[in-house]
Amino acid sequence: MPRIKGTHTAMKSGMLAADAIVDALAAGRANDELTSYQSGYENSWIYSELRMVRNILPLVEKYGNFWGTMLSGINMWLENFGVRMPFTMKHHADHNALRRKDHVHKIDYPKPDGVISFDRLSSVFLSNTNHAEDQPVHLQVKDSELQLSSELNIFAGPSTRYCPAGVYEWIEEEGKEPQYQINSQNCVHCKTCDIKDPNQNINWVVPEGGGGPNYPNM
Repeated sequence: MPRIKGTHTAMKSGMLAADAIVDALAAGRANDELTSYQSGYENSWIYSELRMVRNILPLVEKYGNFWGTMLSGINMWLENFGVRMPFTMKHHADHNALRRKDHVHKIDYPKPDGVISFDRLSSVFLSNTNHAEDQPVHLQVKDSELQLSSELNIFAGPSTRYCPAGVYEWIEEEGKEPQYQINSQNCVHCKTCDIKDPNQNINWVVPEGGGGPNYPNM
C-alpha cells in the first residue's frame, strides 16, 4: 500500500518549497519563479506515490464501487511492481460535481449527539486554531455578487455545509439582502472552499505567519 498521508505529504512539499527558495536566493533570484521546485517534486517519493494512485478515483467513478475498486487494486499492484500504466485517466474538477439546488432534495441532517458525531465549533476548539484579528482576511471572495446570485441562489450555499469549521455563513434577515459572512478566525486551512466553490470564486491565500490550527495533543 502506498504511504500517502496528508501530514507527511504537506511537510515534504513544504520542505521542497523551502529548498527551492534557498536555491533561488543563493542564485540571486529573489523575485523569480522557484524553478527547482518542479524537478525536486518529480524526484521525490510524493510524485511516485501520487502517480501510483492517479487512476483510482476515475476508475471507481467510471466502473462503479465493485469493478472500479478491483481495477484500481490491480492498477496499484502492477505499479508497485514496476509495471507503470501508460495512461492517466481524465477526471473532472471537484467543484464540477456540485448539483444545483433544484436538482436535489434537501437533506435534514441529525443534530450531533456528542458521542459519535460532534458539532463543528467544538471540533474547531480542539484544533486550537487562532488568527490575529487585525490581519487581512486570507479567504478572498473575488465577486460578491456572483456569490449571491450563484453560490446561494442556484446552489443553496454549499460553503455553509462543506466547510468543516463553520467559516462561512449566509445571514438572512427579513426585508434585507442576504449577507455573506466569513469567520476567518475559525479557518483550519483545509482549502476545501478553494477547491469546492462552484464558481471558483473563493481564493485561499496564505495567512500571516503563526496563524491557523495547532493541534496540541498530536
